[in-house]
Formats: sequence, C-alpha cells, structure tokens
Amino acid sequence: MGFSEDLNVMIDEAPINAAAVTSEQGSPYPEPFASRATASGFQRLADHFGLTQFGVNLVTLESGAQSGLRHWHNLEDEFLFVLEGEIVLRRNAREHLLGPGMCVGFRAGDTDAHLVANDGPRPARYLMIGGRVAGDVSFYPDDDLAWFETESGTIAVHKDGRPY
Repeated sequence: MGFSEDLNVMIDEAPINAAAVTSEQGSPYPEPFASRATASGFQRLADHFGLTQFGVNLVTLESGAQSGLRHWHNLEDEFLFVLEGEIVLRRNAREHLLGPGMCVGFRAGDTDAHLVANDGPRPARYLMIGGRVAGDVSFYPDDDLAWFETESGTIAVHKDGRPY
C-alpha cells in the first residue's frame, strides 16, 4: 500500500472485489436539482487506485431512479456499460432501452444531452467511465445549471454565471 500526498488517501494497488469500495449516496447537485438525481448508489472504483486521468463508477439504480440530469460535456468523453437489469437512455429526441452487455459512448462536444433512468421493476447496475479534464464544462439544456471542472474541484453555476 502506498501513500499519495496529492490525493491525501491511502492507495492500495492490489486487485480488489468492487464490493469492497464504499458505496456513496446522494447527489453533488445543488437544490433544486439534487432531489431529481436519484442514483441509488455509486462506487468510485478508479479513485480507490488513485487514478487521475479517468474515472470509473459502478452505479446502482433502483426502480424509479435516474442517474442525474440530462447533460453533455464540452471536453470529456463518457462510456457506459450495462452489467445487470435494464435502463433507459434518454437523449435529446429519442430513448433507447439498454440491457446487460449493451454499451454506449458519449463524445466530448456532442450536444445530444443524455441521462439514464431505471423505469423497470428491478435494480440495474452499470459502469460509467469518463475523462477527468480540467476545463471541462457540463451543460444541462433542461435546467439553469452548468458545472465547471477545475484542478481543485467542480463549481456549479447558473447559466448566467452566478454561482450556486
């Protein structure tokens, strides 16, 4: 096990079972948006190993939950791979039902905003993989919200630039 002063965390480089990574709850969004992002739990797998160039989250969506708000990124690619259950991918003008083994990618700069929801009766689990790019902005076309990714964290602002 090594110590990373940059991350201020203990980093274990040995292989693990993903279940060993603490599941987090809640949403980073400010209200009134946080209560709409109802992901049941997510595990920051890449963070466990101190990875800094991309993130890997194991997300669990209970029935009726959605991952977040419909959004797109200007600089960050995202990739989603379904492990269990079914989720609905909602884009600008269409929806797709995704089941185990299905995947989809979201290119940086593609303004076809997306979110995923579990409209089915059972929990669903998927991997979400994305870049960690300083200067990335997440745009939310349905909401008065934008996220700016900085070297020291994220900043939530109104579309006119006022911070939350």
